[in-house]
Amino acid sequence: MIVLGAGPTGENVAARAVRGGLSAAIAESELAGGECSYWACVPSKALLRPAAVADEAARVEGVTGTRLEPEAVLDRRDRFTKNWKDDGQAEWIRGVGVDFFRGVARITGVRSVKVGDAELHANHAVVVCTGTRAVVPPGLTAARPWTSREATSARSVPRRLAIVGGGVVGCEMAAAWQALGSQVTMLSHGRLLERVDEFAGDLVADGLRAAGADVRLGVSVTEAAREADGTVTLRLSGGTTVVADEVLAATGRAPRTDDIGLEAVGLTPGSWLDVDDTLRVRGVRGEGEEAGGWLYAAGDVNHRALLTHMGKYQGRICGDAIAARASGREPAVTDWADHACVPQVIFTMPEVASVGLSAARAEQAGYRVRVVDYDLGNVGGAALLADGYTGRARIVVDEDRRVLVGATLAGPGVGEMIHAATVAIAGEVPLERLWHAVPSFPTVSEVWLRLLETYGL
Repeated sequence: MIVLGAGPTGENVAARAVRGGLSAAIAESELAGGECSYWACVPSKALLRPAAVADEAARVEGVTGTRLEPEAVLDRRDRFTKNWKDDGQAEWIRGVGVDFFRGVARITGVRSVKVGDAELHANHAVVVCTGTRAVVPPGLTAARPWTSREATSARSVPRRLAIVGGGVVGCEMAAAWQALGSQVTMLSHGRLLERVDEFAGDLVADGLRAAGADVRLGVSVTEAAREADGTVTLRLSGGTTVVADEVLAATGRAPRTDDIGLEAVGLTPGSWLDVDDTLRVRGVRGEGEEAGGWLYAAGDVNHRALLTHMGKYQGRICGDAIAARASGREPAVTDWADHACVPQVIFTMPEVASVGLSAARAEQAGYRVRVVDYDLGNVGGAALLADGYTGRARIVVDEDRRVLVGATLAGPGVGEMIHAATVAIAGEVPLERLWHAVPSFPTVSEVWLRLLETYGL
């Protein structure tokens, strides 16, 4: 099999297929390890963690010395990205028995791929794991904005940073750079974090404002320009103007499929790839005859769940499916986690963690739901964790089956708590049974007991 893209998803596909008895090759046009390792999850969390530690320490009486040293934080970030060198990652790929090719890979026909001058042919499958790229709206291009890549790899702290977009990237980078000394102005046409329950975005907006950021909701950029002195001028709906030293366009992602040869198999370059539950791409020219279902797509590129851990999960499923079909077996298809059990942690201040369906989406999906909220500040463990702890927890219950279908938590440290809800939702644990999972005292996890008691158990 041949894999296009050596990010976490592609690495997992290839390693899992080799484990299943196949030989594999993987091609990468940039750095082995992909977006996550160098411009997304790893560097962003390296920037955010010192700020979170300082924030937590400042909330406990008796602790002093919580000032960040920006240069040291950036140096720490650089160590986690290995200074944008992938020698170790490439060595790992080869170490698990996968052939590694550097260069742009393009599909040239059925199970055929060209990488530079090398022409490769797969006996069983080709897997697209090329991920996504940042989208810059046409109205911002003249300002030469940062994307998520520049925001996570910048070598110095801008004095003033404007952020356009209120999603995960915008909120996390606002928290990071405000803590490092930038004066952040955040501009969003809607509320923050619109894909999670509304209270979580409200708490994040409050947290950013408390940290000194200027958060403006319900606005849009009508004009943007990079001035002769290097500053950026943004004109907003309503007639106001924002001047900054840098501007970050945190305005969405697009699939990196525009230059990988999709046209050779009847697919549209630049499109998201539609897949079945074994990750086989639908609509491939000749499918069922000459093609035979040989093209797969895993990770962000199929638009199911644009998260590294979900891409790795899909990679494992995909590699197993290909290995099964290579041995003459059809892979088992079960209820996929990326349909209704996707966990996510947003590393803002406060943190936001969610899994499954929000209350609104559960209702849209046709569930008869009951929503239960609880103030995290009323949990004994939370009061000990931070003076004046502020946070909230919500569960969404399917009343017909009496199981959880969603959970959202917002507050300091909640990221390490969400897996409990993930297990409950994935396992469809009945509430009456879940009540016997006793949380330790005095931890913030005692909120699970309080939520179930509030429900009526």
